[in-house]
Amino acid sequence: MKIEKTVRILNKRARFEYEILEEVEAGMVLTGTEIKSLRMSKASITEAFCQFIEGELYIINMMIDEYKLGTFYNHKTKRERKLLLHKRELLKFEKKLKDAGNTIIPLKLYINERGKAKIIIALGRGKKLFDKREAIKDRENKRNLDRILKKS
Repeated sequence: MKIEKTVRILNKRARFEYEILEEVEAGMVLTGTEIKSLRMSKASITEAFCQFIEGELYIINMMIDEYKLGTFYNHKTKRERKLLLHKRELLKFEKKLKDAGNTIIPLKLYINERGKAKIIIALGRGKKLFDKREAIKDRENKRNLDRILKKS
């Protein structure tokens, strides 16, 4: 078991599937075995999303593997975890969520220099199919340009 100093878990599909409108850093309420699994980079946020439940923001469908040395104190791998934000940020997100097509998605999960688990969440709007094709085309054009510049 190796505990890493820099833990960065990314949601690579989020920027491809959604147009990012606004980003915010939030804390999370975790149990002891969850933070130990996070420090070993045993988590996934690709299928996760955020939802308001009774005025509080929760992250749903985030997967944190069970801690191997945890006995009966171990946590459930997929459970609702509360996000910690200021009241005005919560109200702002809740107001913007009422617009059609908007959703809150996690972009990056990491442990900061003070040892706290933080997550960057973003307000996003789903992309259409032609937007995704355009993103692929731009990425291929950039790759080709870099290849040409490298040769010369």
